[in-house]
Amino acid sequence: MGNLSRLLKESWTLVEEQQDKVAGYFYARMFLSNPELRNLFPVTMDVQRARLLGALVTSMQLVDDPDRSDEYLHALGRDHRKFHVEPEHYEIVGSALLEALRAVAGERWAIEYDQAWRDAYQVISARMIAGAATDTNPPYWNAEVLTHERRGPDVAVLTCRPLQYPLSYRAGQYVSVETPRHRPRLWRTYSIANAPDADNTLEFHVQAVGAGWVSSALVRKVRPGELLRVAAPMGSMTLDASSTRDIVCVAGGTGLAPIKALVQELTRYNRTRWVHVFFGARDRDGLYDLAELNQLAARYPWLSVVPACSDDDGFTGEQGNISDVVARYGPWAEHDFFVSGSAPMVRATLRTLAELQVPSIRIRYDSFSDG
Repeated sequence: MGNLSRLLKESWTLVEEQQDKVAGYFYARMFLSNPELRNLFPVTMDVQRARLLGALVTSMQLVDDPDRSDEYLHALGRDHRKFHVEPEHYEIVGSALLEALRAVAGERWAIEYDQAWRDAYQVISARMIAGAATDTNPPYWNAEVLTHERRGPDVAVLTCRPLQYPLSYRAGQYVSVETPRHRPRLWRTYSIANAPDADNTLEFHVQAVGAGWVSSALVRKVRPGELLRVAAPMGSMTLDASSTRDIVCVAGGTGLAPIKALVQELTRYNRTRWVHVFFGARDRDGLYDLAELNQLAARYPWLSVVPACSDDDGFTGEQGNISDVVARYGPWAEHDFFVSGSAPMVRATLRTLAELQVPSIRIRYDSFSDG
């Protein structure tokens, strides 16, 4: 697999700076040759384009790691069931992808690259098809919105309950959500903010920022009684039951959601592991769930909460970016880390942890973008 990995990465450098062009050519080619497929996709394709490229890059990076690759691609195949993707669609997608890569790379594209992408895509599609075939869950659950609470002009906390039967997941995982009434066929991933419970409810923390179509609908338009669609859970930012190390959780904004779920799970059995939660936002309004975190800390002696604001001079707590705040505490080299927030926040925190010599194997993280 070493030579295949080298060829994939080498060929990707030819188009990496033109990813939007690759995605545009890919979808145009696919819809031109198979117009019926257009109905499987949302009217607005910007988010879908970014997700295609993200999945491509991740799959390519995992070629040399069969175990992680299998886990990721099986989950990706299960997740694509919500788009009503059938096995015969994979060949169409592969042909369009290869044509897009060839067209954008131009004369620099070599026959060796062509064969490498054919071989890699054959493996990728086979694993995705296998993942979808073995999934006994429905493609998605219809879930009724039970509560909807605004925590500021751009943040909402809502709970919903799947109607058919319970959705099984682990604390720290995320799901794709569709608002069929407002943004049909447009899906966005959100972490579940509560640990699994007997009520079978799902809590989501949503921030509407910029042109986030689904997030804006969830914050500003969705009301109790409406139905959402929720796809199968994904993600591996979950607790390691075999670890006895103390834990540090770093959350930025609504990245608090999976962190809160992990803390809730720990309240059910933890007695020996100290848990430190660092919660950062631009200003105090962004610390939308701090009161509940403080209540948990008052109830459980092993839990501490450190809030911070990066742009609020009047805030009496810690000041600065949350990654810098974490660096002021410690030492952390012997702890397990969970990091969740925007992509820039996660990158900054990972750099800080590397400087603090925290082994990467002890860091689990989840980054999100507006959608």
